[in-house]
Amino acid sequence: MDGEGQLRRAADGTAAATGAGAGRRETATVSIPIVTNADTADAADAVDDVEELELDLLLTGIARRWGYDFRGYSPASLRRRVRKAMHAEGVRSLSALQERVLHRPEALQRFISTLSVNVTGMFRDPQVYRALRRQVLPMLRTYPFVRIWHAGCSTGEEVYSMAILLHEEGLLERCRIYATDLSDDLLQRARRGVFALRDMQEHTAAYHRAGGKGDFSSYYIADHQSAILRDELRRHLVFSQHNLVSDSSFNEFQLILCRNVLIYFSEPLRERVHRLFYDSLVNFGILALGIKESMRYTPFVDRYEPLVESLGLYRRVR
Repeated sequence: MDGEGQLRRAADGTAAATGAGAGRRETATVSIPIVTNADTADAADAVDDVEELELDLLLTGIARRWGYDFRGYSPASLRRRVRKAMHAEGVRSLSALQERVLHRPEALQRFISTLSVNVTGMFRDPQVYRALRRQVLPMLRTYPFVRIWHAGCSTGEEVYSMAILLHEEGLLERCRIYATDLSDDLLQRARRGVFALRDMQEHTAAYHRAGGKGDFSSYYIADHQSAILRDELRRHLVFSQHNLVSDSSFNEFQLILCRNVLIYFSEPLRERVHRLFYDSLVNFGILALGIKESMRYTPFVDRYEPLVESLGLYRRVR
């Protein structure tokens, strides 16, 4: 009925009159709106539009206030991580989150840590480290000094894994590993080289699957609930903040590792980062991506040859 239904309710009333009983029936009419699927969809679209606007204002504000630009991140991943940041900060709206991160540097650092890709582990994807040992390190031996860039290093487990690999192959003494991340909080944890002792059993198993040649426990000192990696590993590492979105190349490298980071970026941002890596690699240098990442469908595909494509390993040839 044109968006409205009518519910009719009959009520009996008895009117008292002197000397006689008289009855009168009254009818009350109540209008109840009917909410259609179209109405619900319109309301949901309106909420989505507001959230999209608030998210854009949040990211634009952070870029202008602090210089960190997250607008090129994959939308689905970005929304998921922003919701996680809201929960961590105990706020219920994007506008409240914006107010906090724009005015409190410590809240900004927490936000950056939440948006940073921090899924990692020592010798993660052991088959990759086997391939690095057998096919990449022999190439690195041809250089008098080797510079390696580990971009998006998170808390450093994979960086230390690379240092152990180089040590076992007799290359660590003439290597320098530059480990970078956007989050200063994650970098501080990585610099310490202290990890949970309870995780060492899992890391030991990954080390052996990766072709480890020694006793993994020799690379750390157990202290109560912590495992402290030895100084000889940290001596060849440089941890520094670097923003893949906006910062430029800072050196020339024989090997660049950026594993399982680009999948969180939008296509234009991925192209920007691929340009950065290409400009940072020496000719015949090696690029190591994640096993779910590929050079295919990028503007640089013809400038590399697959080394082990199924593992994300490529060599620059042009």
